[in-house]
Amino acid sequence: MGFTQSIDLALASKIGGDGLSDTALDAALVAVERALGRLREERRAGRLPLLAMPTATDDLPAVTAAAERLCKGATDVIFLGTGGSSLGGQALAQLRDYAVPALGRFAEGPRVHFLDNLDPLTFEGLLQRLPLATSRFAAISKSGGTGETLMQAIAVLGALDRAGLRAMAGEFFLGLSEPQKEGARRNALRALLEPEGAPFLDHHTGIGGRYSVLTNVGLLPAAVLGLDIAAIRRGASQSLQGVPSGSPAREIPAAVGAALNVAAALEGKAISVFMGYADRLERFTRWWVQLWAESLGKGGKGTQPVGALGPVDQHSQQQLYLAGPKDKLFTVVTTGVAGKGPSMDAELAARAGEPGFAAKTIGDLVAAQGLAMIDTFAKNGCPVRHIHVPRLDEKSLGGLLMHFMLETILTGYALGVDPFDQPAVEEAKILAKKYLAEGRG
Repeated sequence: MGFTQSIDLALASKIGGDGLSDTALDAALVAVERALGRLREERRAGRLPLLAMPTATDDLPAVTAAAERLCKGATDVIFLGTGGSSLGGQALAQLRDYAVPALGRFAEGPRVHFLDNLDPLTFEGLLQRLPLATSRFAAISKSGGTGETLMQAIAVLGALDRAGLRAMAGEFFLGLSEPQKEGARRNALRALLEPEGAPFLDHHTGIGGRYSVLTNVGLLPAAVLGLDIAAIRRGASQSLQGVPSGSPAREIPAAVGAALNVAAALEGKAISVFMGYADRLERFTRWWVQLWAESLGKGGKGTQPVGALGPVDQHSQQQLYLAGPKDKLFTVVTTGVAGKGPSMDAELAARAGEPGFAAKTIGDLVAAQGLAMIDTFAKNGCPVRHIHVPRLDEKSLGGLLMHFMLETILTGYALGVDPFDQPAVEEAKILAKKYLAEGRG
């Protein structure tokens, strides 16, 4: 794989009484072994198409062609969608500096924007500033009925109308949604955009939004940014090794990760913190938070996901993590940054009172901070898993995405919850549309 995983410093046998006991881990591995059996049966029966995505290639030409269409003559490409329709694409896009502090504004064209949160001031400001004639829009919703995405698309059509461009709206838009099935509920996004002449890519009907990053939902933004989308899937395929062959849970990293989380839940550690030591993992943490929360929070079960970014959140959250309640399991992801970045001038380092900085790089400090944070967690009795990614690229990120999807599914099965539905989410959606129609707010 493109990364390594170590759970040693999560265990009481290594860090003391606040670590996870061998008994809890062994019990969790038994539960995850059963979950693996279920996963394999679902795969054999063809009920989990997600597991076939890493080796699929037949859909990649259509993704590439759609990306070329969006980029042709465009200064800006805007992705409309929320939650699982957006976060996976953002996680991949950060490999090409999307939303990376300071660098994002200097990314090579076309500029890419993800409008994932519905905010009236943000959206109005964007429409006022965009060069509409050279902007292209991709509207993504699995069901086609997502209220936020529909409003965004309607607002863009209105802006095109006011700019005298509505007659060419089909050239400005691309839709991505499930195909309309005969006799099924009306797909509102298709009903809105197809009469305008907008072409559509089909959203995979058997893969939910938060698991869709390896489908055209996540790969389309990646292709727009010039990433190697085949390499993303190759990396994902590596994380699946051992699942089809029948390897035991202890030999499959995602299964070990699931067992670690189940053991933490058994021992009352109700918070799971993911801390990535790279700007280009910031949107990955947001993707993971939705995946974990929406997949596992059911029937009074699940753990609270918390995303953190290193080293900045050492300054904002470390005090609580080390001296607060021992109710957390930590995952720290480091990358191979040692020796990278600007080198420190020895004379200036001495003047600053830090002679140890001399000839060291910024990457050297970040690498040292990540390892120091892991050891500090362990010395303070905080169970911590370490994942190290020597090279953060399409292949390794694809592997991480698949790893955490598998880990989430196996954790759900082991805890006895369905990791694929989200019944509690639907209630608020229905009420919001009711209140909107009634003028409440």
